[in-house]
Amino acid sequence: MSALETFEKMLAQGRDNALLRYSLGNEYAKLGRHVEAVVQLREAVRQDPNYSAAWKLLGKALAETGELAESLEVYRQGIAAAEARGDLQAAKEMTVFARRLEKRLGGEPSDPAAGG
Repeated sequence: MSALETFEKMLAQGRDNALLRYSLGNEYAKLGRHVEAVVQLREAVRQDPNYSAAWKLLGKALAETGELAESLEVYRQGIAAAEARGDLQAAKEMTVFARRLEKRLGGEPSDPAAGG
């Protein structure tokens, strides 16, 4: 049984929580099933709004589906969650990803400290 099948079985048994949803999203993303990953990761951050790893993966999955503006907003929310939690590495990574998206979208950085 694959990891994805195991996680899907756990969810079907009612063991729903943010970590399980993150794990499902991660497995879907690995398989290139980004739309399904987005669904699971949205639920992960709904269940735990401070789950910085889930915010980061959700931003990436949204970018992979072409939803760049939404991805940027998710990264911004994830940065705030990571900073509030003291997860500075995740905040730093998402800041880099957000800046790249801002350039792709042709916008200015929203953070004045970022040089915008």
